[in-house]
Amino acid sequence: MGYKCKLKVILAEMDMKHGDFADEAGISKAALSLLINNKTLPSFDTSYKICKILNKNLTEIWTVKNPEL
Repeated sequence: MGYKCKLKVILAEMDMKHGDFADEAGISKAALSLLINNKTLPSFDTSYKICKILNKNLTEIWTVKNPEL
């Protein structure tokens, strides 16, 4: 099962720069780029921090690709 990350859209809607968000989340800019571009999934700790910072549920940030499969 694959997941699609909505961070790029969410950060744009919040007018938050990727670098600033990466710093606040305690991850590298490269790691954030990998998440945004759906190249990797975060650890539980990282996803928890991201959800807390954005005040969003996990399913608001990552959605299932092809949920019918």
